Amino acid sequence: ARFPRGRGAMAAAGPGPGAGGAVKTLALVLEDEARRGGGGGYCSGDTVSGQVLLELAGPLPLRGLRLEAAGRARVAWSESPGAVAGAGTWGVAVRAPGPGPRREAEVRYLDIRQSLLREPPEGEENLILLDGRHEFPFSFQLPQEPLVTSFTGKYGSIQYYVKAVLERPAVPDQSVQTELQIISHIDVSSPALLTPVLRSQEKMVGCWFFTSGPVSLSAKIERKGYCNGEAIPIYAEIENCSSRLIVPKAAIFQTQTYLASGKTKTFRQMVANVRGNHIASGSTDTWNGKTLKIPPVSPSILDCCIIRVEYSLAVYIHIPGAKKLMIEMPLVIGTIPCIGFSSRNSSITSQFSMDMSWLALTMPEHPEAPPNYADVVSEEEFSRHVPAYPPPIDCEEQLCCPVFAYIQEFRFQPPPLYSEIDPHPTDVEEVQPVSFMI
Repeated sequence: ARFPRGRGAMAAAGPGPGAGGAVKTLALVLEDEARRGGGGGYCSGDTVSGQVLLELAGPLPLRGLRLEAAGRARVAWSESPGAVAGAGTWGVAVRAPGPGPRREAEVRYLDIRQSLLREPPEGEENLILLDGRHEFPFSFQLPQEPLVTSFTGKYGSIQYYVKAVLERPAVPDQSVQTELQIISHIDVSSPALLTPVLRSQEKMVGCWFFTSGPVSLSAKIERKGYCNGEAIPIYAEIENCSSRLIVPKAAIFQTQTYLASGKTKTFRQMVANVRGNHIASGSTDTWNGKTLKIPPVSPSILDCCIIRVEYSLAVYIHIPGAKKLMIEMPLVIGTIPCIGFSSRNSSITSQFSMDMSWLALTMPEHPEAPPNYADVVSEEEFSRHVPAYPPPIDCEEQLCCPVFAYIQEFRFQPPPLYSEIDPHPTDVEEVQPVSFMI
């Protein structure tokens, strides 16, 4: 048997110790066909399959070949050295040398073990494998319970892996492992993530009696949930009543929060930003859908008890000589994009203060033309209500005034007389369903 090429994820180990290096290659391959979901990751309930490939340079006794699949979230950091009261001269508090206490936490999400070798013959402890190449297929199912998305951050990580361990007598175990990417899908089409977010704030520039005027900022985004690669349209109004030249900006921030031993550690970083034009004193500026594209980042992680990854969109004003004016709106980075209205339609409807969505349910996309009048009024009914037309007159003989002074008699069919009783009843009454919109 030969090693498969160009398929799946593969990890390999070099020659192992013992028996003159009888193990030439130990490799682990994950089949691509088993992968589902966005980004090629695995989800809860998916089946992971692959092969452990073993190449021997000669006969080799084995005690076992096992497969391990594990996943865990780990958090660790050291606190800054704290001040110790009375440790210095005259009882002055000083900082203790060395790092402070270490904080650690761990949560396990996956723990699977399988044996890939058959039992040795009766009366023998070991199984002898001949030289050459050997393939050991494996398959296991991930738990149905939600698994947290894989992540590596500043003070912790959420990692999954699959490992093959080769057990031999009188020799240390030899192993090879490969990472397993897990994705916990977030559908941004959920109602909670489709709601628009609006914030506004005002700041007085200056201090005490030397104030130069306020700077006001209002910003809005169409929805709360977006995916990687999407462009967020930002709607903002900036009014500069101060005496200074200001610059509006927007940025996406990622906030990593780690929890261990009752303590919290936070790391915040900017992942994308955009800048507007300068706004002079006494001027205003409007962002009518200024876009900010989301770079490839980890999806939001909101279901782990020791690691959280959250995002926010900040729209802020840089004011020279003063603290910036900033408003933040929460974001959720999902994995399943929104399949609703187009961004253009949603941006237009989002500018109305009232909810106009019911119009889409009552107004047809292409209005129908009114029916032909001849199809509504029968010839018999028309003859009963309309008298016969008089013969046409000879304009040259009977008219004593210009022709344009006469208006020709109305030649269109008049509407039928109104009646609450159907003049042409039918024997069979047709019943049509009537739908009401509440």
